[in-house]
Amino acid sequence: MLVGSLLLTGCLGMPERVTPVADFQLDKYLGEWYEVARLDHSFEEGLSQVTANYSLKSDGGVQVINRGYSLENDEWQQAEGKAYFVNESSEGYLKVSFFGPFYGSYVVFDLDKENYQYAFVSGPNNDYLWLLARTKTVDDGVKERFLSMSKDKGFNTDEIIWVDQN
Repeated sequence: MLVGSLLLTGCLGMPERVTPVADFQLDKYLGEWYEVARLDHSFEEGLSQVTANYSLKSDGGVQVINRGYSLENDEWQQAEGKAYFVNESSEGYLKVSFFGPFYGSYVVFDLDKENYQYAFVSGPNNDYLWLLARTKTVDDGVKERFLSMSKDKGFNTDEIIWVDQN
């Protein structure tokens, strides 16, 4: 599911043109996010109604619960993981694991810093990209910003899937 296969790469890098946001505030980022758009991968293929829920762990890390509905299998799929900051907690650069000691990058490279209503997220390379939002849809301005920024940063925007949240 969301960022699930990043762990297979074991990579904590990021795409060349991607820079994590500064002044990141984890307390504002916690909670439920809807996956509005993504570059598709086998771990999310065919999933709709995808959400990611982030909560604080007792060790200061982040508990991650990703859910999506498989129409083909007529069932919900869920993956649980953990995330930790790679550098400072004020930088939107985390490592996430769903399988033991194997971590992959989770890089927040754009964010509605005032209200934390949307986030643009990448993994270790340009094959991983998500648009997350607090609501099931975003306005056209956010979509255009996402597509423009993503293309400028080297992502293949022609391959983006707009997730069915109904």
